[in-house]
Amino acid sequence: MADEALFLLLHNEMVAGLYRAAEQGEGENGRCTTKLESMGFRVGQGLIERFTKDTARFKDELDIMKFICKDFWTTVFKKQIDNLRTNHQGIYVLQDNKFRLLTQMSAGKQYLEHAPKYLAFTCGLIRGGLSNLGIKSIVTAEVSSMPACKSFLEYSVI
Repeated sequence: MADEALFLLLHNEMVAGLYRAAEQGEGENGRCTTKLESMGFRVGQGLIERFTKDTARFKDELDIMKFICKDFWTTVFKKQIDNLRTNHQGIYVLQDNKFRLLTQMSAGKQYLEHAPKYLAFTCGLIRGGLSNLGIKSIVTAEVSSMPACKSFLEYSVI
């Protein structure tokens, strides 16, 4: 339980620190999102390397996505993805109805505009993990109601 609290505090401080620096003229807001996504990418690469060292090779990208939704997400966020959908043409949609990094924020609509900055790290986390598994992807996230979020993955196998 302490690990979870530390992760949430660290994540909140990373976001707040980067945006605070941008407000003081040390960077731009757009660069903050990119920096958070890059940090998540590197962490995702490292985590997936550690989590898959003793697992068998994946058969296809669907097996990889199932691993991300079950094992990877459970290890990082203490729950599985609530819904995984695909159009079988290179797009997956992962839905988490109670996303841990957003549950600390109010469920009010006034915080929806701040949600994307709290999702950038996670988008990078997923993209980095997939990258280490041989899938080049573009990961975006959307929040229509708090604390639920949807991640859209567009991929191509390397």
